[in-house]
Amino acid sequence: MAEKDFKSALEGKNIPILVIDQKWHRLFALGGKPENVVTKETELTELLAKQGKLNQEVKELKKLKGKLMGNIVDNMEGTESSEEGQLSEKKLEESKRLIEETNEKIEEDEDELLELPRTIQSVNFSLMLDTMEYCYNSLRDNSTVIKEIAEWITQVRIDLKKNIIKKQNREIINREMYSYMHDILGADIMDVFDTDNMDIALDVKENKEKAEE
Repeated sequence: MAEKDFKSALEGKNIPILVIDQKWHRLFALGGKPENVVTKETELTELLAKQGKLNQEVKELKKLKGKLMGNIVDNMEGTESSEEGQLSEKKLEESKRLIEETNEKIEEDEDELLELPRTIQSVNFSLMLDTMEYCYNSLRDNSTVIKEIAEWITQVRIDLKKNIIKKQNREIINREMYSYMHDILGADIMDVFDTDNMDIALDVKENKEKAEE
């Protein structure tokens, strides 16, 4: 689905800011973040930092403006002294100039703050698409490996059952053959041959004892 189709399908949905969610970072704990995700994460983080900085700056500028307004009120009262009156007038003009500059800066910052949320939303949306592509690719890869392992386990179980049956059949044949040899030749003669073939004789006897338990 193209990005514009996702935008249409997700219209009205609340998409959280990804980079401030620790669970988002944990999505990449095993494989690490791909380059395209890192690039947009950095861009989004910088935009959020800029937004915070501008909000703080506007707050401080408004506080400064309040102080300047207070200075104007104080200096408008003037004094009876001509010299002090001229000084108050200079302070008044300076405060007015600073207020104008402060207003311009506040307006500039607020204009930028109006645009920033749209930019942040756009970058965050793009980062979400890259994140979902990464996650679904990882899920798909993991599912493929899971199926392969499941098939291997199934085949191992089948082979195990077959080999258990083969083992049991061979043990039965060995026990019967050894028993027939005893019946035909007798214990004395078998002891002579068992001494010469001690490894197999002990093995057959051990299997016979287990079967009788």
